[in-house]
Amino acid sequence: MKMSDTIVAISTANGSGAISIVRMSGKNAIEIAQKVTKTTFIPRYAKLTKFYNLKNELIDIPLVIYFKNPNSFTGEDIVEFHCHGGVAVSKLVLETLIQAGARLAEPGEFSKRAFLNGKIDMAQAEAISKLIESKSKESVKILSKQLRGDLSHFVEDIRNKLLEIMAYVEVNIDYAEEDLPQDLIEQIKERLKNLSTLLEKSLKASKKRESMFNGYKVAIIGKPNVGKSSLLNNLLNYERAIVSNIAGTTRDTIEEEITIGTHIIRIVDTAGIRDNTKDEIEKIGIEKSKEAVREADIVIAMFDNSREFDEEDEAILNIIENTDKDVLVVLNKIDLESKFNNSKLNKFEIIKTSQKDENYEIEKKLESILDNYSHTEDNILISQRQVKAVEDAYNAINEAYELIETAELELFSYNIQEAILSISKITKPYEHDEMLDKMFSSFCVGK
Repeated sequence: MKMSDTIVAISTANGSGAISIVRMSGKNAIEIAQKVTKTTFIPRYAKLTKFYNLKNELIDIPLVIYFKNPNSFTGEDIVEFHCHGGVAVSKLVLETLIQAGARLAEPGEFSKRAFLNGKIDMAQAEAISKLIESKSKESVKILSKQLRGDLSHFVEDIRNKLLEIMAYVEVNIDYAEEDLPQDLIEQIKERLKNLSTLLEKSLKASKKRESMFNGYKVAIIGKPNVGKSSLLNNLLNYERAIVSNIAGTTRDTIEEEITIGTHIIRIVDTAGIRDNTKDEIEKIGIEKSKEAVREADIVIAMFDNSREFDEEDEAILNIIENTDKDVLVVLNKIDLESKFNNSKLNKFEIIKTSQKDENYEIEKKLESILDNYSHTEDNILISQRQVKAVEDAYNAINEAYELIETAELELFSYNIQEAILSISKITKPYEHDEMLDKMFSSFCVGK
């Protein structure tokens, strides 16, 4: 795989549609385009023209757009063929361009070239990949900000401030015979503290919203036959889970994806939690339920208004009292005679419902919590690679903060350098080419 090759790929999703786009990039792109169309092109002007194979047979009449380097996505000459939709047409166009001198692009190779040619940085490249896969409106907004360069500017600002601190200290290491002046030490400490706070905020905001891109996880818990499966079915608007009066009907976790407001959530109906079952399969289901709670972003805890508060309810109450997750407490079957002691749930706001209700209040409460998750001005990190880079920079800055008072300037300088290298990895990592190959190979072909 050489950067000097001219590459080509179908950029639109596979299948039938109104238009299919075949994208070609490289030094020979315009020459190949002119060969198969028998015409010339003006940069950034769309031209409707005939497309021929190498046997001079007409294949299609596409709209062709030429982007001259360096004013293109990859920084190279790019030609896009907007063909009539359909698998056969786009494949024939692709095959012809390969026969004319281009080669099939590797997954993510267009974006990799854009990165290597300085058109985008690594943070923007990751945003492109995530944006293509995005399922919710809120994640699109976050990713669009990163694609615009918001995270890149944040990283550059942190990096420049660390370089300023490094410059202060390096001068004193090289030339000063005495320790750093106390007022300079205080200035450096204040700057390090501010940088540490910025990174900590970004980490906390990102970890709280890491489920945004794949869907927030909501676990429904409660003792057997409390109405969990009925709630799931109502939220889905179809009978996904089996509902019966027999306790223990749901023996495994059931997970489905639904939209609440502008958010995608993965809602999990768990097996009823009880400790006295002798059924081995049900025991496994109960353990999976407890695991679902640990993995959830939000927990819906259900209680039965028609039955007295018992040990099984106590187990549920113990779970929600000892979790840091957002909790919705639902008292179900309020249309039946009340036997439940509401005072046990005094610590929580109770949503009262019945199996006949449409659960509008539950949906609005979920939407409110999810809106709160999404509304943030903090810079959100969208990958484990970015999170690791910020964590490493944060730890190095805190190490440096401890060392500045002890006048161990060489060690202090080392930690500042580590912080600079770590934070820089978000936008322009300086690792081996193999890391870049692995990173971009996760992209779709044609991007």
